[in-house]
Parts: sequence; structure tokens; C-alpha cells
Amino acid sequence: MNETRITTINLLGFQTHQIIRYFMFFSLFLIYCISICGNLLIITLVSYSKSLQSPMYFFLSQLAVSDILLATDILPNTLHVILVKESIISFSGCVAQFFYFAVAEAVEYFLLTVMSYDRYLAICKPLHYTLIMSHHLCWIMVAICWILSIILTLFYTLTVIKLQFCGPNVIDHYYCDLDPILQLSCSDTTIVRQLLRLFSALFLFFPFFVIIVSYIFIIIAILKIPSVIGKQKAFSTCSSHLSIVCTYFTTLICVYLVPSRIDSANISKFLSLLYTAGNPMMNPIIYSLRNNDLKQIVRKLNLISLNYNRD
Repeated sequence: MNETRITTINLLGFQTHQIIRYFMFFSLFLIYCISICGNLLIITLVSYSKSLQSPMYFFLSQLAVSDILLATDILPNTLHVILVKESIISFSGCVAQFFYFAVAEAVEYFLLTVMSYDRYLAICKPLHYTLIMSHHLCWIMVAICWILSIILTLFYTLTVIKLQFCGPNVIDHYYCDLDPILQLSCSDTTIVRQLLRLFSALFLFFPFFVIIVSYIFIIIAILKIPSVIGKQKAFSTCSSHLSIVCTYFTTLICVYLVPSRIDSANISKFLSLLYTAGNPMMNPIIYSLRNNDLKQIVRKLNLISLNYNRD
């Protein structure tokens, strides 16, 4: 392994006006609180509510875990970077932040794929759904999502740290993303970037293909339902997941395709906030607003709380 010369990294954060930075600090702090509370609420409701003991909500609780991991990995340090204009982080800490970030994103990607398959079985194969999607299979699928994400990310991270990093030790970003880290390397990063393309082709395009095909069959099955009420009921079972998928890929496109055509680094950072801060907050909000089962559970809890306070 080549010797790493860089021991610390300077994250520049957002080089904007002080008033804008204060506004960003309070906004991101609020987003972080909503993300943690919303996702913890979903995990708690799914864990203790008997009416939410289905594969869809089980996968949703795992999605909430990945959102908490992502928000906690990125936002606390981002708040610190905003307050002090820049932040010094150890090189190992920077690599660790990228590792947890990549694991959380990979898990979310795989879980969205599994959830699309679950919705396909629920709508297209309703008579066989309970037989196929057993509790045991759900645990196996979730375990595969986490283990595969950790192994792939660990392998790639170890490949990255084998490079030689000799500076400068400045990253013009608010967190340690892959491309800014590779820009610090004085080694040839061609193999690492080709390996990333290979991983993307094998483990990103295939799940994306599964999601697209699943929803093609779902839409066809819904269109064959004769009654309007039946169509609405069938669509409501997958509308929340479809909304999250659309939000996920929209932010993905904004972060990794749009910035390549934009010269302003700050615009690229603001777009990255959609990905690192927006998604963990939006996922519980989307499911809370669009899912009747969750809304009914929350109403029951509010009624119980009101009756308890009256007594």
C-alpha cells in the first residue's frame, strides 16, 4: 500500500455571505431534526403496530434506517462547516464519511428495488403474494441489501485508499464525496474510475431495470382492473413508493448530471443538498402524507395522547 501523505483535509463548505450561511444553518438543522424524528417515528410505528406488520412497511422501516445513517453521517458535520466557514477533518475521517455515505445510498437503492418487486407481487400476483413474500424471505432480502452494500463499498473504499494522496489537502465541498477525494490523489486514478463504472453498470443499472420493468407490469395490471375504485385502490398501494423513486432519481440526476455543465461550485453544492439532506427528510414525509395506514395510526396516537392529557 502506498504511503498516504495527507493526514488532514480542509473542507471549505459554502463560501457565501454570512446571512446566507446562518439561514442555511437553521434550515439544515430543522431538516436534520425532521429527518431523524420522522424516520424514527416510522421505525417505531412499524415495530409496535400490529396493523403495519407487512413486507411493505418492513422494507420502509429499513429505508428509514438508511436515511438516518445518511443524515447523521453528513448533516452534523455540514452544520459545523457552515458555522466556521471551513472545517479540518482527518483523512481517515473523510474516507469514513464517504464509506458510510456510500453504504447508505447503496442500501436505499437496493431497498427501492426490493420494494418495487414487492409492489409487483402485491398487484400482479395477489393470490400468491402472502406465500411468496414470507417474513423469512423479507429478512433475507434486507440482509442481502445491507451485506452487498457494505461489501461493495468496502472493496471500493479500500481500492481508493491504496492511492497516494499528496495534496493539496483542500476540498471545495461540504462533505467528502468520491470525486473531490480522487482529485487529491497524485496517483493514476484511471483504474479506480473504471472500477466505479463497472460497479455502476452491474449494480445500479440492473436494479434500475428491475424497477422500470416492475412498474410497467404494475401499470398494465392496474389498467386491466374494470372499476375506477379498484384502480385507485391498486395505485394507492404503490403511489408512495413511486413518489420516493421519482424523488430519488430526480435528485440523482440534478447532482451528478446537471453540475457537470455548471461552472459555479456553490450551485453544485446546493444541488448536492437535495441528495444528502432532502431525501432523508422527504421519504418519511411522502409516506406520512400519502399512506392511509400510517395516517390512521398517527391519528389514533393523537387521540390517545389527548385523552391521557384530559385525564
